[in-house]
Amino acid sequence: YSMEGIRSSWGQLLTAAGRAINETENQILIRDSKGLSEDQIREYRSSFSHFDKDNSGKLDKNEFRACLLSLSYKLGSDPTDDPVFEKIWQDLNPTDALVTFEQFLDFMTKAMVDRDTAEQVMNSFKVLAGDKPYITADVLKRELPADQAEYCIKRMAPYTGDGAVEGALDYQSFSSALYGQSEL
Repeated sequence: YSMEGIRSSWGQLLTAAGRAINETENQILIRDSKGLSEDQIREYRSSFSHFDKDNSGKLDKNEFRACLLSLSYKLGSDPTDDPVFEKIWQDLNPTDALVTFEQFLDFMTKAMVDRDTAEQVMNSFKVLAGDKPYITADVLKRELPADQAEYCIKRMAPYTGDGAVEGALDYQSFSSALYGQSEL
């Protein structure tokens, strides 16, 4: 080993270590700013990298679609005529018709935020109702913005179960109906 060879190897090692530190810092910033867990970021990074066949750090339209499908994102079955995917692609508006990992994370973060479940909504109403199986119009008016409270009051059926009080509303059936699990 020559001194020049050792210096060169040392420089490469420092560069690699610097890149690893930068990547770790970026992941921490992404996690903190987007509200994603390390496991979610790792899953998204793994899927993104798997479909980034040319290792460019970007996905073309077909790679992006395949990546979404691998993450169980609901798309149409016809890759050549899928209005759901086309809308996503247009909204994403990737530069150079390629999606960066940052754009991909932004999309997945927004998609996750929009995926409230009936159970999450029920749990929120349960907290507002003080763990009761019903909620009252007064509580809704006090805790929600006026337009949201009125929307809920108009659409919630009367609660007729155990312990019902006058004016009790059924937030459980409302939450299920809101997410298509039953009829409003």
